[in-house]
Amino acid sequence: MESKRLELPSPVLIEARGPDALRYLNGQVTQDVRSVVSSRRSMTSCVTDAKGRLQFRVLIHPVADGAIRVSCDHDGAEGLFARLDRYLIADDAVLEDLSDQWLRLHVTGVTEPGVPDGGYAVVADRVGVPGWDVWYPAGVADEFSGHLPTWNPDEAESCRITAGIPAWVSELEPGLLPPEAGLDRTDVSYSKGCYIGQEVISRIKSAGKVNRRLMRLRLDEGIPCLRGELLVDDEGGEAGVVTSVAPVPSDGERALLGYIRRSAEGRRVHLKSCPEATVSLVGKA
Repeated sequence: MESKRLELPSPVLIEARGPDALRYLNGQVTQDVRSVVSSRRSMTSCVTDAKGRLQFRVLIHPVADGAIRVSCDHDGAEGLFARLDRYLIADDAVLEDLSDQWLRLHVTGVTEPGVPDGGYAVVADRVGVPGWDVWYPAGVADEFSGHLPTWNPDEAESCRITAGIPAWVSELEPGLLPPEAGLDRTDVSYSKGCYIGQEVISRIKSAGKVNRRLMRLRLDEGIPCLRGELLVDDEGGEAGVVTSVAPVPSDGERALLGYIRRSAEGRRVHLKSCPEATVSLVGKA
């Protein structure tokens, strides 16, 4: 695979350190933060409210001196520090906003990326292709990846959609129940213990159902389709909505992501704007 770099928006970056930092963070996010302490990987997780609804989707990774860092780059990320700091009262831990002190880029197609002075790299999967997030101090020149070709945005977006990776605004928004977007399989630990919103998310798992679910879909590339297109079943009843459309087709088809209503699962679905066009359900995102 050709080595490439992927340009990313500037993130909010928060560092937690201190004797209680790990325990405190574990009570604020849906993932088990302990699982990344000795790793070199970045872990996706959700920050939810007391009703189990999504507030932020974050990436969590360790640094060599034992601190834990939490990053977020979607709309509303500037509110993450206040949310994580809100319940920090009696714990022996400190949160620090490092957003202005560090830069980040993403590199794919390499076994081990070069890292600028003072930087480090952690494994991260952003578009369904194995890659690394490379972090380095602001003001330090990136001498290692500047020569790499940049991902074409349309190709990167098509890879993401084909892999079923939800994106903020397209598939994710505040108030979403994480299991609706399949984040219960990637962002949630059901064995680590309590966190804010845990009771609701565990109850959803026990019930085994949500009102809608994000699905990977396919459509003939010759049929026009836009984000926001409504989906209907054979009887014309509302079945769901398309949230992302791959700009680059593959093998005569175009990958889509969309939310499908529970009442329509297992049925054939079609574009409301083109009822004769069948949308194939590939599987859960």
